[in-house]
Amino acid sequence: MKPEDRAAELFARLRSGDRRALARAITWIENGAEEATALLRLVYPLTGRAHVVGITGPPGAGKSTLVDRLASEQRARGRTVAIVAVDPTSPFSGGAILGDRIRMQRTLTDPGVFMRSLAARGHLGGLSPATGEVVSVLDAFGFDVILVETVGTGQSEVEIMALAHTTCVVVVPGLGDEIQAIKAGILEIGDVFVCNKADRDGADRTVNEIEMMLDLGHMGQPGINRWPAEPAEGGGAQSPAAGAALPPGADAALRRLDRTGHHSAADLARAAGYMTRAAVHAAERHGTANPGDISWRPPVLKTVAKDGQGVEAVVDRLDEHLTFLRETGRWEARREKDAALRLQELVGQRAARATLDRARAAGDLELLVRQVAERRLDPYTAADEILRNHWGR
Repeated sequence: MKPEDRAAELFARLRSGDRRALARAITWIENGAEEATALLRLVYPLTGRAHVVGITGPPGAGKSTLVDRLASEQRARGRTVAIVAVDPTSPFSGGAILGDRIRMQRTLTDPGVFMRSLAARGHLGGLSPATGEVVSVLDAFGFDVILVETVGTGQSEVEIMALAHTTCVVVVPGLGDEIQAIKAGILEIGDVFVCNKADRDGADRTVNEIEMMLDLGHMGQPGINRWPAEPAEGGGAQSPAAGAALPPGADAALRRLDRTGHHSAADLARAAGYMTRAAVHAAERHGTANPGDISWRPPVLKTVAKDGQGVEAVVDRLDEHLTFLRETGRWEARREKDAALRLQELVGQRAARATLDRARAAGDLELLVRQVAERRLDPYTAADEILRNHWGR
């Protein structure tokens, strides 16, 4: 049977809700089987419906336990849940410890929950190379919510931002330098922050320090902030949190960059040319606190996941962020952006593979590799020669 025929047969089983077929499909993707590409072509029209939530943070933050509790709460609200847990990989055997399965035994007995561990296989950024395609299959299968837990490598795992609609950053008190744990890209990608193990000493300090950093770039109350275009009747403005009219003249406060009162709209305009890439990204992702805009202020929540404390509030905030994405048109814009990135990635991969295959078949690749290794030719010139000789043949 041809790979396309096997893929069509498995796709039919997927459409019927066959869990074994789902497991087989993920195995194909992980192993790079010929059938995988044919299957992904079939499932693609069915994707784009699930809410993908990324759970990231340093090792030992309790991500797996939190994911287990989040899945239970989502199930209590009548939603089906898929969990993708990326595990560290042995550099010797290539296998994963699968520790996440041990921490999720209670949830895994629920027929409305599907869990799959993926080996990182040395891939940087906290994910597995196959994570995005596995999420696509789970989405097409019909799960309402897909929870993706990253490997837990610290500050480098920002790749989840490109995959998840909502990114939940989990931190814990007692790391010594709380700010160190959430800088270098982690702060900018977070849509919801969770201080887990909040029964430990220092939890309030950790929350306060994250709030202080968020105050530098965001204004308003945690969650959705709706900034009125015009002052309310009587000269006041509508409070973004409660909807109550503020005293006359208070509408000027809505134009501050943050709640400290140190920055006005004029200050923001003057500083626009000096904004860092991180600040620009935060504005694009969360919105800006300007009159007439809708913005998202990442909330900072405390949980004790092992006891289930605070988990319901986290799911409330995840739902609220999904509402924000839909209300502001970011959901549709994200789909278009994801399509562009995915297309560029596939074209780049296939063009590189085809070019190298042609160079290898012509004998050029081996010769150029030897010259580069012997320092008779630099790799940049060698790459240019391969592209010049074999591109487009």
